[in-house]
Amino acid sequence: MNTSLKKNSPLLIGLTGGIGSGKTTVSKIFSAFGVKVFNSDKAAKDIINNDKIVRREIEKLFGNVYTDDKLDTKLVAEKVFGNTNLLSKLNQVVHPEVKKAFIQWVEDNKQEKLLLKEAAILIETGGYKELDDVILVLAEKNKRINRVVKRDNTSKRDVLLRINKQMPDNEKVKYCNYIIYNNEEDLLIPQIEQIIEEINYSSSISSSSSSSE
Repeated sequence: MNTSLKKNSPLLIGLTGGIGSGKTTVSKIFSAFGVKVFNSDKAAKDIINNDKIVRREIEKLFGNVYTDDKLDTKLVAEKVFGNTNLLSKLNQVVHPEVKKAFIQWVEDNKQEKLLLKEAAILIETGGYKELDDVILVLAEKNKRINRVVKRDNTSKRDVLLRINKQMPDNEKVKYCNYIIYNNEEDLLIPQIEQIIEEINYSSSISSSSSSSE
């Protein structure tokens, strides 16, 4: 775990998955089980729209991309599409602030036994290194495409382009401790319940081992 997080912090679990995999649905089920969730995407949006220093840096990169004090995400997406250098600069502005927000959130919830961090690019940014375990949500590509087309009212072609720009699932698996399959064959709730039980069981063993040393 990253040393910037308190040693006596709760067990920190990451939740990630590609676009349309259903990780937000999974995080809501975790919440229903009483697990508090930090949504990295929501935190980033809040920072981008409300942090004056971040806004100033974004405007240096992109010019006037705010409308009614909100970032025009579609315009920014068009500007960074295919421009990895510009995207990297944007991430360098936003990600450190999201990390600070997460560290503060952990401190504010240090009484909890387990906390969940939902992040779309948890592995790509190296954020997984700060956590104790990582859960990956998987779904078939066609199901993911259909979900996003319906959700975002976009085309299959655009969704496929976004999927192909993300790290492949077979690469993400290497960094993850648990996998949740989000399809019609495997029910989500039993999978999540089992993971919570396993995590709590492992945590209790670790605590017992530490106290006996």
